[in-house]
Amino acid sequence: GHVNTSFQCSKDELRRLRSLERHFKRKLRSVHQRFADVPDSNVIVGRHHVYAEDGHGVYRLARGLGQLLTYLAITVHPPSGEGDMEQVLCADWARGVAGTIQRVRLSPTEAMLAATVQDNDSEDTRCILVQLGHSVVPQKPMLILDKVFSFEWASDDVLFYTTQEALQCRHVFRLHLSETGANSILVYEENDPEFFIEVSHTRDQRLLTLNCSSKSSSEVWLIDSMAPFSRPRLVHPRQPGLLYHVEHAGGQLYILANTGPAQEYQVLRAYPCSPGMQHWEPVFSPEPGAVIKDMEVLQDHCVCTVREPQGRLQLHTFPLSAPNHVAALQLPPWACAVETQRLSTEDRGACSLLLSSPVHPPVCYLLSPKELQPLSQEDEPQHTHPREGHTTRLWAHSQDGTAVPLTLFHMQALEELREAPLLVHVYGAYGLDLNMAFSPEKRLLLDHGWALAYCHVRGGGECGLAWHRAGRLQLKHKGVEDLTASIHTLFSSGVSQPALTALTARSAGAVLAGALCNQHPQLLTAVLLQAPFLDVLGTTQDPSLPLTVEERGEWGDPLADPQQRDNIASYCPCHNITPQLYPSVLITAYSGDSRVPFSGVLKYVERLKRAVQTHASSHSGHVPAVILDSQPGGDHFGPEAFDQSLSESARQLAFLYTVLGLDYPGSPLQRTRQKKKPST
Repeated sequence: GHVNTSFQCSKDELRRLRSLERHFKRKLRSVHQRFADVPDSNVIVGRHHVYAEDGHGVYRLARGLGQLLTYLAITVHPPSGEGDMEQVLCADWARGVAGTIQRVRLSPTEAMLAATVQDNDSEDTRCILVQLGHSVVPQKPMLILDKVFSFEWASDDVLFYTTQEALQCRHVFRLHLSETGANSILVYEENDPEFFIEVSHTRDQRLLTLNCSSKSSSEVWLIDSMAPFSRPRLVHPRQPGLLYHVEHAGGQLYILANTGPAQEYQVLRAYPCSPGMQHWEPVFSPEPGAVIKDMEVLQDHCVCTVREPQGRLQLHTFPLSAPNHVAALQLPPWACAVETQRLSTEDRGACSLLLSSPVHPPVCYLLSPKELQPLSQEDEPQHTHPREGHTTRLWAHSQDGTAVPLTLFHMQALEELREAPLLVHVYGAYGLDLNMAFSPEKRLLLDHGWALAYCHVRGGGECGLAWHRAGRLQLKHKGVEDLTASIHTLFSSGVSQPALTALTARSAGAVLAGALCNQHPQLLTAVLLQAPFLDVLGTTQDPSLPLTVEERGEWGDPLADPQQRDNIASYCPCHNITPQLYPSVLITAYSGDSRVPFSGVLKYVERLKRAVQTHASSHSGHVPAVILDSQPGGDHFGPEAFDQSLSESARQLAFLYTVLGLDYPGSPLQRTRQKKKPST
């Protein structure tokens, strides 16, 4: 990529960064190999075969040969020289797209397979349809559909799918495969630009759901899989503030909706013939302070992932026939992310769980609610047992007294962290939780003495939904206050110090990170921003951009409401830069990013460089670096290609170690110092 630096980053410093980048790339490649075969979720078990994808292809094994994969859900890598593995789809078949497989769906009787391939340099996708046979699979696609975002099979010859244009999904099509050919017709069109539509399946495959969602409301339409040519039926019309999702089991609808106390989620049920909200019957609400994060409906049980008031995750299960008989299942204290997956396309009343944390590799558990021991751990590959660290949960008290949860990962005891480097993570937007899934890069930092803090500030999903309904447009100010209080709490708890502290954020999380740098730059020494949203005011005033109208529910409408414009201007990172001593910043951005305009990133960088230069002209001492790592391509979520992703991560680690003045064990700099050390 092209690296654009500010005036104060010398060529010598850049050479050192490049040298460290190569060093860290080798280290990262090694740690990725160490965890290469941890349990994964890219496995589908059909009636006759087990299917797995590795990003470049879809492969299958006969059920008898694949039983281990059925229960452990470990990614299949095609064994060289062995004939048991059969490739049924190749990403290269998506003509004109050099990409990676994103989603795979198997038809009900395993006659057809569909998969979307996303271009590695953009968010363009194509859907490949393949006809499957019991013995031989044609090594070519049956059909290719352009710009498909979500899709589900209703039957072996009927596929429902949505198309994405300019990051918006507004149309649902039904594809009918017949002896006379393939025919697509429009079955639903969304007219509100603030809504996004996605097609999904209930777990029992009985109903297709058309899920229409905005930032503050939703509605669901149902299609009977047994009658795919029937018209969609509405569950309940959209209304401001109402969010709901629908599952099906035993002839009833199970609805997860924010109709509980304090406007949090609860589980309700209704009959398909009377699905409206007036017929919803509550069946489960968590205790006060607890929040439902996910719901799975099995054959005869409901499983809810619940965040306790103390911040830990639990599973709550209850029989569908007796919802008052709730059983709470404790998860390991390190578990911060739960991913559920079915064991096969035929629901058998059990599911597989992958538990992980940013520093703990996924561990596969089998959940069978009817068993005496409902939650059991599957065997792990021996080398995935890492050196056990600490998971500490803290609470910060924000400016208005609100308690803000913190999750801290560390190897040393808490009282030994004063000299440890600290990497703080924040997001705080769209009501979404921080990503707490396993990351080999985070594990590498932990193993080398770093403390990793995750701040669950308001604006994200960790603090519940009530705040989003009460005052979404004020959440950015509250989020900055929460982040400030969180960092102060870490320091007062004996964790690190400003000279060793870095903050990382991506996408909309950069709004809080940038605002913190403007208001409290003394708290940080380094900042990492990836695909950052920094020019909030400029972007929200341009309705021609793809997401401006759709995301008014999150950011407001400065063109229609002067008060909202003033509110955005008061926290926008790009519009509040002043000459002062900023932390050093590395920004990774993608020139073709359609979600975050590259022009806004350039505007922020130029304003920040001028502010740094103005301050340096009248103050002596340390001058921070401002580095823009401008990468080609338009994928907002980073490179799909493994080697490019590795280079990006290595560049960021090199920046952190350079700016914080750290020596990496085995680094060229440390070896040089060891050689120069006089003997005694």
